Amino acid sequence: MKRSFVSLCITLMLILCFAATASAGPTIDKILKNKELVIGTSASYPPLSYKTKNGTVLGLDIDLATAMASAMGVKLRIEVIPFDQLIPALEKGKIDMILSCMTITPDRNLRIAYVGPYFLSGQSILTTKEIALNINGPADVNNPNFSIAVPRGTTTERIAKKMLPQAKLVITKSTDEALDLLKSKSVKAMMSDYPYVVVEAFRYKDKGFVANQPFSKEPIGIGVRQDDPLLINWIGNFLNMLQGDGLLNLLTQRWVNDSSWIADLP
Repeated sequence: MKRSFVSLCITLMLILCFAATASAGPTIDKILKNKELVIGTSASYPPLSYKTKNGTVLGLDIDLATAMASAMGVKLRIEVIPFDQLIPALEKGKIDMILSCMTITPDRNLRIAYVGPYFLSGQSILTTKEIALNINGPADVNNPNFSIAVPRGTTTERIAKKMLPQAKLVITKSTDEALDLLKSKSVKAMMSDYPYVVVEAFRYKDKGFVANQPFSKEPIGIGVRQDDPLLINWIGNFLNMLQGDGLLNLLTQRWVNDSSWIADLP
């Protein structure tokens, strides 16, 4: 009787363990079954993710995604999605993960899980040399006469509203639209992630654009659904491996320090 009870308990434990294992990785199971890793990106934040003149999506995020797909033994598919639609796309299962220069924030983390950070960024102002001479910090632009374009649904928008409540914020559909407003002199400045601002300052040097030092420090992570602990663990270990080998630093330096790729921007 005692042996039968013990056997029953062991059987039940095995069933429960099997069930937990079977339901532990729905996303990674789908990836391996379809032999395809689907990542979502806005392709609007060089050097992390951007489109070239011929429409190819490149950047640090894409290099990471390519390396992950290779390690999984599957092909990579890139879905270009507006930034503010990336989390809904992930929640609906349209993509497997988000790699799009996405800052890890408490409100986003309530909806999705993050792995990382794999990169540190910050918010910066892109403007003309003349205007930049009078900007030493947020207080210098926090007034109703200073118009700043910021992309909707981004950390930039959230931080701008918090740090610059008195400034005239012009909310745009994308970072590219914010840049267009600055180029047309419709606003005095645009605000975005520091790497992006530095790139555009270099790219449009002829317009006298310069990048101010970041107003903040922000961790950039990989977004995944919260119901897949196996995928979260896998990505975490994968990033640790890249960091330990020095490969992540090499990839980062390739995109941040080498500006040769800027010639491919449209």
